[in-house]
Amino acid sequence: MANLEINFAGIKSPNPFWLASAPPTNSGYQIQKAFEAGWGGAVWKTIGAPVLNVCNRYGTMDYKGSKIIGLNNVELISDRPIEINLKEIAETKRNFPNNAVIVSVMVESKKEAWQEIIKRVEQTGADGFELNFGCPHGMSERGMGSAMGQVPEYTCMVTEWVMDVATKPVIVKLTPNVTDIVQPARAAVKGRASAISLINTINSIIGVDTDTFEIKPNVGGKGGHGGYAGPAVKPIALHLLSAVASDLEVQKARLPISGMGGIETWKDALEFILLGSTSVQVCTSVMHYGFRVVEDLIDGLSNWMDDKGFKTMDEIIGKSVHRISNFGDFDLGFQTVARINHDKCIQCNLCYIACEDAAHQCIDLKELKIDSRVNERLWPVVREDDCVGCDLCSRVCPIDDCITMVEHETGRPHITWNELSKAKPAVVQEWGKMEEYRKTANIDIH
Repeated sequence: MANLEINFAGIKSPNPFWLASAPPTNSGYQIQKAFEAGWGGAVWKTIGAPVLNVCNRYGTMDYKGSKIIGLNNVELISDRPIEINLKEIAETKRNFPNNAVIVSVMVESKKEAWQEIIKRVEQTGADGFELNFGCPHGMSERGMGSAMGQVPEYTCMVTEWVMDVATKPVIVKLTPNVTDIVQPARAAVKGRASAISLINTINSIIGVDTDTFEIKPNVGGKGGHGGYAGPAVKPIALHLLSAVASDLEVQKARLPISGMGGIETWKDALEFILLGSTSVQVCTSVMHYGFRVVEDLIDGLSNWMDDKGFKTMDEIIGKSVHRISNFGDFDLGFQTVARINHDKCIQCNLCYIACEDAAHQCIDLKELKIDSRVNERLWPVVREDDCVGCDLCSRVCPIDDCITMVEHETGRPHITWNELSKAKPAVVQEWGKMEEYRKTANIDIH
């Protein structure tokens, strides 16, 4: 059976599944209950400056019967007295010495304030810290959270303050609300951080009530921007994770990464691990279904590793990072065409409609004799010579494996855009030269 244990910058955990700093980690009661359920670690809900919370705090994106594909919140950091939090952190670590207890912290931008809270938390026996440079609402207006994380110089400065006094690993949590997340990641490296985590929530307004005209969530008739999380943000989180994990400066520093953003299933978690996450953090799924979701995470990942022959987590962490590339390095000669399995086709014709109205008009409706049945409806048939291989038809098809994309050798030269630009610069600058190149390269555009 695969060994799911990890060593994250010196923090040992029985598995890579951690609760993210959020409402599910608001108290010792919750975290100890989560550890009993099987979670390997938890990042304590951020403690620090005094706050007051409001009602309502959450808004959701529901879509075609699926609840909470996205969750927006305007909740602040822990509103419980810091002394109570510190007492419960110590108690939790004492009761669960083999689980990872990391404490998220956020205070005003003063060296004395940061160093004081680090020293106080260290006395609890916690395994490490997560510096909250990502919270996009409420605290950022007070100069904390993402207000710090959006300025690389501030990220580096505060990280250095903390590293000067911390004896436990320090994780810098990055905000996604920036143009280039690599810059604050490099600032964390420069500040001597022990590790990086990402992504925090994305700035958002979840919606407007079309009857009352109120912003959601409604706080006494008013509303505003909050942090967006949940399954809908997963593709964005994977992109930002891949940007950080593939950055040469981050790779050179060999900082482990804790990834989060929309993880709901073991496959979601595995994707984050393959793109460079040593641990993965979960929040919205627990807020929706409870701590029990960790059972699926553990069983699914363990069974997958057994099936694939992997024994340890180190064998799979970052296994897909080397495949991250840019458009300029893609093979322009790689071509696929759509193939329809008419034995599976239910003649819904969604593929025909999508191709006809939104793609390249490469699917016809024809009479076909598939079997002995009398069928008055026409069948979708791909004109492979015209198919550009966009893959829209298989994406809209409701039947698994009815439409597959098949690699098709056309004789096109296997060259990348960057190679073409270097070898034939006029081709990428003049449409006339581009047309000439297409003819010689057997590329027909219609």
